[in-house]
Amino acid sequence: MTDIEFAWSELGGDPALLAHVSTVVRGGALPARLPVRQLARACVGACALAAAELGARRSGLPRTPEVRVDDAAVAAAFVSERHTLIDDRAPVSFAPLSRFWRTADGWVRTHANYPHHRERLLRALGLPVDADGADSGPAAVEAVLAGRRAQEVEDAVHAAGGLAVALRTPRQWAAHEQAAAIAGRPLVERSRLDGAPVRAFAPMEGGPLLPAAKVRVLDLTRVLAGPVATRTLALLGADVLRVDAPGLPELPDQHADTGFGKRSALLDLAADRRAFEELLATADVVVTGYRPGALDRFGLSPEALAERRPGVVVAQVSAWGAYGPWGDRRGFDSLVQAATGIAAVEGSAEQPGALPAQALDHGTGYLLAAGVLRALTEQSADGGARLVRLALARTAAWLTEDARSGADADPGQDVRRTGDGPLDPSPWLAHADSPLGRLRYVLPPVRFDGGPADWARPPGRWGADPARWL
Repeated sequence: MTDIEFAWSELGGDPALLAHVSTVVRGGALPARLPVRQLARACVGACALAAAELGARRSGLPRTPEVRVDDAAVAAAFVSERHTLIDDRAPVSFAPLSRFWRTADGWVRTHANYPHHRERLLRALGLPVDADGADSGPAAVEAVLAGRRAQEVEDAVHAAGGLAVALRTPRQWAAHEQAAAIAGRPLVERSRLDGAPVRAFAPMEGGPLLPAAKVRVLDLTRVLAGPVATRTLALLGADVLRVDAPGLPELPDQHADTGFGKRSALLDLAADRRAFEELLATADVVVTGYRPGALDRFGLSPEALAERRPGVVVAQVSAWGAYGPWGDRRGFDSLVQAATGIAAVEGSAEQPGALPAQALDHGTGYLLAAGVLRALTEQSADGGARLVRLALARTAAWLTEDARSGADADPGQDVRRTGDGPLDPSPWLAHADSPLGRLRYVLPPVRFDGGPADWARPPGRWGADPARWL
């Protein structure tokens, strides 16, 4: 089974539709020891096919539109945050305290891009918290960690609400209880939540084929898989309203990269509960990207959402999965790479490595969008609220399976191959004026006949839109 066949089967798709997918294979795309290129291609291809399928269903087409996946477009999109420019300024990818550190017995990876995560890390290490970092910068952290064991650091930082994981080899991760919990789960968890009637879609208007037109998506996600998924749904015509808490501002560069096609509003879920319930009352899809259980106290568990909004599609993404001993832990792509053995495989005896992209985030994001699209297609046939759930660590397990590592599986029957040299991303870059300034950005890799080639609007200012539907 090829990678796209596996991804499509995990989404519950009709295998006969795979004949509509063609691929341009480029050997220089996303070079790595692990088969990142194949995973990325499969995730984008499955998403595009799900979009084409829904578009054909909604518009009454006799045949599913043809899908074309180009490795060059996929490679550019998987590092979109690196290509984004705001008035010619390069983005800031990682803060100074987000990196690998030597410990007394190995390595630990920390994540401190957000101010509150930086503060928790420093407090866990017994270092002073200073707003400008003058007293607790990299040198201070390096000195403390050099004298402590990696597992001790992981436990202490987690207990403080921060983010740090010890570097593990694939064998060490395989022996971990969380790895065992993940191994027993499908790549894409899909279930039905109620017996709501068949979804009746509004008629599609002229112009590009927009499978998600008039679909209202409530976006409660952060960094990076969730925003990639909702950015993709916005490309396909959905009215995506991202909602953030007023006290947790998004990183500006990340908002510029993932805010295309969306609107951004601020809402205190505790104080503004009535406003949220008004949004939920007519929402079609709710996408969440916070750690499992974090939003349950606001009545945002899948079951509670389906009870108040019958027929809703609930899509959830987390780092480690909503199960196992790490089911309630925070996490990011870089931490999952470190814990699951990816950083060890991609590194050397002297230094941990990394994938050529935050491929777990991006790949999982496209699969999450595909899961939403497939749920909408299924609802048009037999109704029911749906739950779609993915985890970065489960995507990592797919990437690191022994049978796939280093393989270059045939991506499909209709394949065109090109050289193995470095790729030029310029054909996949575009420019647009926006409220944030002049943007350079990566065009979407999700392409099918008749579908959109770009977003309808650039990102606006974070939190500047009203918390209501168009």
